[in-house]
Amino acid sequence: MTITAGLILTTTNCAGSPPSPQPDPTDSAPTPAARTSSTPRTQTGRAATVLAELDGPAGLTLILTAADRDQTGYLTLRGILRNTSNVLITVPAQLRGTEDDIVRTSPSLAGATLIDFTHHKRYYVLRDTDGNPLTTIGLTRLKPHQKAEVFMQFPAPPATTDHVGFQMPLFDTTTITITG
Repeated sequence: MTITAGLILTTTNCAGSPPSPQPDPTDSAPTPAARTSSTPRTQTGRAATVLAELDGPAGLTLILTAADRDQTGYLTLRGILRNTSNVLITVPAQLRGTEDDIVRTSPSLAGATLIDFTHHKRYYVLRDTDGNPLTTIGLTRLKPHQKAEVFMQFPAPPATTDHVGFQMPLFDTTTITITG
């Protein structure tokens, strides 16, 4: 009962409204060197720690900034989805994954998975009691040099696991360190 209430509250507070993409003032026609040397910033202007930077299609970049394991058994990834191009980008539908229940929901990042190499297990984005993914929803387009803060929530791997593989359809694959 407590877990269900927590999931409902999490969904209401985090996944209920689409993110507001923000222009990135540090990106003025970035070059590859400028893109890798610039420090990503959150919507509040704080510098973000970079766990991994993944290149995706058509100038989309996903920068993972946190992988926090909490005491209730969840692992929340946070990051920034950024349009590094000079054109409007439609966020690919493939990012939501291919499961029938997820395809019926709004655009999301539900196609992301984690791989626990130690225990040979794959983790999928959690769902609430209505089947909605516990991830950023409503991403449809990003204007040139805009970014959106994103999150994805997974079941946490055992405490003995401190590195996991991260996969997102159409993006590079990487290994990240669980930070919290």
